[in-house]
Amino acid sequence: MSQKILLNTKEVNIILHRLACQLIEKHLDFSNTILIGIQPRGAFLAKRLTEILKDEYQISDLKLGLLDITFFRDDFRRSEKPFEANQTQIDFLVEDKNVVFIDDVLYTGRSIRAALTAIQSFGRPKSIELLTLIDRRFSRDLPIQPDYRGRQVDAINNEKVLVKWLEKDGEDAVYIEVKS
Repeated sequence: MSQKILLNTKEVNIILHRLACQLIEKHLDFSNTILIGIQPRGAFLAKRLTEILKDEYQISDLKLGLLDITFFRDDFRRSEKPFEANQTQIDFLVEDKNVVFIDDVLYTGRSIRAALTAIQSFGRPKSIELLTLIDRRFSRDLPIQPDYRGRQVDAINNEKVLVKWLEKDGEDAVYIEVKS
């Protein structure tokens, strides 16, 4: 397997700030908006965006939740190895709120479909938007598109997009991994 860098630390940081600005342009004060990081990898992106919005743009009334979709996946019972569930942390109502799902990579769209089902356990949102760091646009199985995207990537089937986060992997970077 070989890896090619798609985004370095500086480029990831620029994209995070651009995404934060796009959220501000759309939602202004965030009083009726909730950010939901999709576990596990979307949680890193959601937390980082929340930090930027609070620290650099002084958005104070910001709600962040983390949503585990493990038991809502359509391949939950088909996998040969057991899935490991993550923790859902949503300590507020989503009823009549604008929800922004946040995930690192949009690939087939199946994780987002699972998130749409899972969020119903917490109420009926007014609207749902999708923010992704990477949009693999030619790989979709479902008609799901991001409202906010960091970078669009045309990766083919034997290529995997690998997002690394400083908090977990020791660096902020995005790679394309080619399976031989």
